[in-house]
Amino acid sequence: MSVASGRLSRAYSTSHNFAKVLRLPKRQLTKLVYPLQELELYLDPDARPDLHLRIFDPSLEDIARAENFFAATAKNRIEYLSSAVRVSHAPDSSRPEVCFIGRSNVGKSSLIKALFSLAPEVEVRISKTPGHTKKMNFFKVGKYFVLVDMPGYGYRAPEDFVDMVETYLKERRNLKRTFLLVDSVVGITEKDHIAIEMCEEFALPYVMVLTKIDKSSKGHLLKQILQIQKFVNTKTRGCFPQLFPVSALTYSGIHLLKCFIVNITGNLNGSNFR
Repeated sequence: MSVASGRLSRAYSTSHNFAKVLRLPKRQLTKLVYPLQELELYLDPDARPDLHLRIFDPSLEDIARAENFFAATAKNRIEYLSSAVRVSHAPDSSRPEVCFIGRSNVGKSSLIKALFSLAPEVEVRISKTPGHTKKMNFFKVGKYFVLVDMPGYGYRAPEDFVDMVETYLKERRNLKRTFLLVDSVVGITEKDHIAIEMCEEFALPYVMVLTKIDKSSKGHLLKQILQIQKFVNTKTRGCFPQLFPVSALTYSGIHLLKCFIVNITGNLNGSNFR
């Protein structure tokens, strides 16, 4: 961590929630903000070289700045834009876009709701029934980027899921990154391989986000992370090497994921927030 919490500039500590995070003891702060680095402490030294921990390693100042993009204010409106079942029905936008895709019941809606926790008026519907999302749902994050919630694949997926998603991934020119959600409890499933192959076939840059990390013991979680990391290292070309483990319940990893989104949409280093 390149910036100590005590030296964080006031200009970037506007989020009350993140200010509370910065007051946590160092070990707790690391677990919440940099969960992969916290898990490193439990790894066998021989396994550490295989795990990419710090390819994206922002300072606390960067993370605090990124929080502002996700905080709804009068000047920074965060809102649902529209839904679409075809790319031709998607809202026109020159803003960078990121999309979230995953199998039914992977926790996608819960994760997006956690990302928008500082914009409570944004309604992200969470259902106990898997396969609830049937359309592409577009959310505007200020004037900076658009986040797209894609339908889940697998159980109760829309009949035209493949056509809908394939067309979007191939034709959406402003798509900057696809976030592929994998359940950390069960690992990469057969259905996940379909989505991975789609991203690889279209040469799309994508990221694996490991959900529900609060549901496993540390031993089981580390085993899954190492298996998934090995898969990324040896079987993929377009996947970002670093994994992003998250919990929508404890918010572990959420701040880092927000920062990565702000970065890959071109908003972090350019100091675009106004």
